[in-house]
Amino acid sequence: MATATQKITLSSSRDIPFNKLVLSQSNVRRVKAGISVEELAGSIARRGLIQSLHVRPELDAEGQETGLFEVPAGGRRYRALELLVKQKRLNKTTPVPCIVSEAGDDILIDEVSLAENIERAPLHPLDQFRAFQVLREKGMSEEEIAAAFFVDAKVVKQRLRLVSVSPTLLETYAEDGMTLEQLMAFTISDDHARQEQVWEAIKDSWQKEPYTIRRMLTETTVRASDKRALFVGIETYEAAGGYVLRDLFQQDDGGWLQDPVLLDRLVGEKLKAEAEMIAAEGWKWIEVAVDFPYGHTSGMRRLAGTTIDLTDDECAEREKLRDELDALEAEYAEADEFPDEVDARLGEIEGALEAFEARPMRYDADQMARAGVFVSIRHDGKLAIERGYVRADDEAVEGQEGQGADGCSPEGGVSGGVQRAVIMVGGTATEPEEDDEVETIRPLPDRLVSELTAHRTLALRDAVAANPHVAMTALLHRLVTDCFLPHSTRGCLEAHVREVHFPAQADDLGESVSARAIAERHERWGDHIPADDAALWGWLSDQDDDTRMELLAHCISFGVNALHEKPNPYGGMGVSQHGLDVRLSQADRLARATGLDMVAVGWRPTVGNYLGRVTKPRIIEAVREGAGERAAQLIDHLKKGDMAKEAERLLAETGWLPEPLRMVDRDADIAMDAGVDTEADDLPEFLAGDGEDEDATEDEEQSMVAAE
Repeated sequence: MATATQKITLSSSRDIPFNKLVLSQSNVRRVKAGISVEELAGSIARRGLIQSLHVRPELDAEGQETGLFEVPAGGRRYRALELLVKQKRLNKTTPVPCIVSEAGDDILIDEVSLAENIERAPLHPLDQFRAFQVLREKGMSEEEIAAAFFVDAKVVKQRLRLVSVSPTLLETYAEDGMTLEQLMAFTISDDHARQEQVWEAIKDSWQKEPYTIRRMLTETTVRASDKRALFVGIETYEAAGGYVLRDLFQQDDGGWLQDPVLLDRLVGEKLKAEAEMIAAEGWKWIEVAVDFPYGHTSGMRRLAGTTIDLTDDECAEREKLRDELDALEAEYAEADEFPDEVDARLGEIEGALEAFEARPMRYDADQMARAGVFVSIRHDGKLAIERGYVRADDEAVEGQEGQGADGCSPEGGVSGGVQRAVIMVGGTATEPEEDDEVETIRPLPDRLVSELTAHRTLALRDAVAANPHVAMTALLHRLVTDCFLPHSTRGCLEAHVREVHFPAQADDLGESVSARAIAERHERWGDHIPADDAALWGWLSDQDDDTRMELLAHCISFGVNALHEKPNPYGGMGVSQHGLDVRLSQADRLARATGLDMVAVGWRPTVGNYLGRVTKPRIIEAVREGAGERAAQLIDHLKKGDMAKEAERLLAETGWLPEPLRMVDRDADIAMDAGVDTEADDLPEFLAGDGEDEDATEDEEQSMVAAE
């Protein structure tokens, strides 16, 4: 017969007046830990007694109940109630909810106290964070939540920020998949997708410290301590709609700006506004950038201006500041460190004195007409203005004083005796935009001309390498020019020798006949040349003149530069118009001397290297020149894509070349050797303008494809 399971009987509960309760000496809690008695008393006053006390009847020496009850479990609650009674906030006879166990219970009273303290399950931090969020959503402010739980408002803000992390990461934290410090690191970004992406990248890595998480989450943001942010100002950035994310758990130097594009736009606008103000002074050019590379003024002459003297009032103010500085330093001479307010005042005085020392300069108007200014940002976010730099191309030529470097009046014209400065932002002049493309023949796009002249440069290298006598003449010409005409413009040959790389090149450049010939020659020489410097010298000394000349021609060929690039009319980086004219003229001379023929070296017009890159009028003109008027009329009704393909077929064996690849007899060659400037009107058509807008050509192509 089965034995019946014994039922458990729970202790009864009852309300007992507080003055009938006494603290048991069997309570195991001796060390204070957790919330204080004062805070617990405040919580009871606000919310009432949430958890009952556990009590037993007190027995006298004879084992009889005394009418009092001892409290083995709930001692801190008892002390909190006792404090409220002492503060007259609670009547001493107030009934207290209690669980009453029997006095003769077999369970020791000490066991009850120990079990009550060690069996409680602490609240998981995430549950607390979410509970705070619920209170916030139900209308309690962060300050009210802080007051209700006796914590600082910053703590509430931090815990609310923690619960805003991606739910996926919160579940990982709840399952002990990440530490609290790691979770805190994720709060510096509001992008849940990016948070999860970063965690996936590092969760199986040994390098998943909080600082790594912060670095990865902020790599596309800008620190508030960045000089761009200091220059614009956080208030201006936020007023423009920018958002600053701050780290509530660490010192973050002001946080991170989340919209770098907006920041850069604000920086550019403010820099340009500053440049506009400086432009009124009468400078020829103003170059604007966030910062300039080291040595950006190399090769320029600095104007010697005259310092503007201080006024009487300014002199008096400076002396007053110096006296105050001396007095403060003398007063605190024996102190280990200055008080904060004194240290701040010293900084203000030193800054004001530095401003007096950095006096503005006065420059001659004629000198300013060919000089310029660099405007940038200092490391501390202050504006940096470097006035009075003259570029080599702007130096006055004898007999042309008061004019620009090209012999004309200063660029931008003259208004009221002060020229309008050309402002360059990021190396590009702020000029009016060109009109949209029209169906007329316009200058070739700059990139296309650069690609075509890259073909010509490579072929010219091959031709020079095959003509040692011409190579030697070119080398001597370059070296003699360097020795006896040191201020002349660098021409076609880079004689150090430094190989000139091609910034723009067509896909078929590496497979051209010239490229293969150069590679084969280079490999053949490389099989014989020793790697050791001393051995190479001896090997070269032992070669006959013909071998040495062939090797010289091969090495010199790598310095040939016949590339067209868009000239910078304001000097600085890049090549000037005069320098480009000299380069191309010398390239033509080398081509004539070597007998270079681009048709012979295998260049043919194709859709990819030319015909698909230009406008329809250009295609028709090419067919008319290469295959005749009748052929041009046969394709003039086609859409651009079909027209380019048909033109490739018609021109395949005609030997037609675009202007940049043709042999040009330049009268300017003679004029240049005589020291005369070349007029722009004498240039070929493809160099006569700023170049066709390549984007417009691409837009036309896209619209034609859509129409088909």
